[in-house]
Amino acid sequence: MTTDMTKGKIPNLLVQFAVPLMIGNVFQQFYNFIDTVIVGRFIGSDALAAVGTTGNAIAVMNSLMMGLSVGAGIVIAQYFGVHNRDKLRAAVVAIMELVGMFTLIISTLGYFCIPFILKLLQVPDHIRNDSLTYMRICVVGMLGMTLYNAAASIIRSIGDSRTPLLAMLVSSIVNIACNLLFVLRFHMGVAGVAYGTVIAQLVSASICIIHLIRQRKFIGIEHLNWKPQKDMIITIVKAGVPSAIQSSLISLGGMSVQGLVNTYGSATMSAYAAVQKIDSVTIQVVVALGSSLSVFTGQNIGSKDFNRIREALHTTIKLMMAFCCGLAVLVLLFKEQLLSIFLDPVKAAASIKIGCVYMTVIGIAYIIAGIMNSYLNLIRGAGDVNASFLAGVAEITGRIVFAYLLVKPFGVTGIWLATPLSWGCGCLYCVYRYYSGTWKENAYC
Repeated sequence: MTTDMTKGKIPNLLVQFAVPLMIGNVFQQFYNFIDTVIVGRFIGSDALAAVGTTGNAIAVMNSLMMGLSVGAGIVIAQYFGVHNRDKLRAAVVAIMELVGMFTLIISTLGYFCIPFILKLLQVPDHIRNDSLTYMRICVVGMLGMTLYNAAASIIRSIGDSRTPLLAMLVSSIVNIACNLLFVLRFHMGVAGVAYGTVIAQLVSASICIIHLIRQRKFIGIEHLNWKPQKDMIITIVKAGVPSAIQSSLISLGGMSVQGLVNTYGSATMSAYAAVQKIDSVTIQVVVALGSSLSVFTGQNIGSKDFNRIREALHTTIKLMMAFCCGLAVLVLLFKEQLLSIFLDPVKAAASIKIGCVYMTVIGIAYIIAGIMNSYLNLIRGAGDVNASFLAGVAEITGRIVFAYLLVKPFGVTGIWLATPLSWGCGCLYCVYRYYSGTWKENAYC
């Protein structure tokens, strides 16, 4: 079901799009969430540290395709908003071709570079083999994730956030079943968890692609010309590369911080891994509302309806503040219980204690993340992708600088404090960029 956001009540449009997206994003995060629970509970805390320390490295490898998908989504939303079906078809072909090509290249390079990456991350010797196994399986099998991101981005850009949700629901069930089967029944350890994730991602990609094929006439993407179109490929790359670099910078910064965390031992590594997984789910309220505003802006920017876009921004910020305050309260009240999902309260008491401090810091900081994502997604949806890149630079620079500065006087707590401070850096730039007005002149249509 497509949604034309150029007309209708703004709050209803934003919420109706955001809710399925949020649920879908939560289920997408369940891949790693469930992996972490099964690893932490049934294999051990060392295995949890081994899997957790690979997250940012895998994210760096996925960043290019995710950035291209985000960029394509912006372009497609704008073409859909002005009913330019020829350009819409060309954009769909371009993103699928680019994702296929780059996935093959990055999977191949990543497979051979992983030992060096683990050494760079200072992964302890006793968990390095598990980290190597997990990463290699995930990287070789990353096609499912990249195809899902591309197909889901196309579907969401035309106002349909329900189909990606269905894909995530089904694939999450598959993920749980595979992980339990491979780990508990066949005792495959972290390899079983990785295989379960890859299989589930292929299922989610298949559901979205089948939907696009079945609905191609209704959407307006029938009779696709698969001959590469240079102009459209350049457009998608220009739109996607800044987002890809932004994502890569954030992940690289995460790798840098991960290396710092690793120097504090397995207890801190396990705590960090568990909190990262919890945060990846709880932050989805912010991500979904921001993405909803991005699609809304993309569909309305072609008609230059800036008043409607401005009203949507104000509505999104109000919603963000309400949700983020509630989220902060929940995180602060139930942080120990949430951490106990991943870590045994008796065997991993030290990790839970460390994790509680980290969760307190980021729980309060969600308000900053909400404001930053509101402004960032508006200017991103308008096609001002360079702003997305520069916001990423500001955020990751702040995270690395603050982490290494504050770790000396405050110990590991200084690393935790760097997260909200880095969000603040990104937020300040996004607010400045919005009020500068330069985002109004960057539409692709």
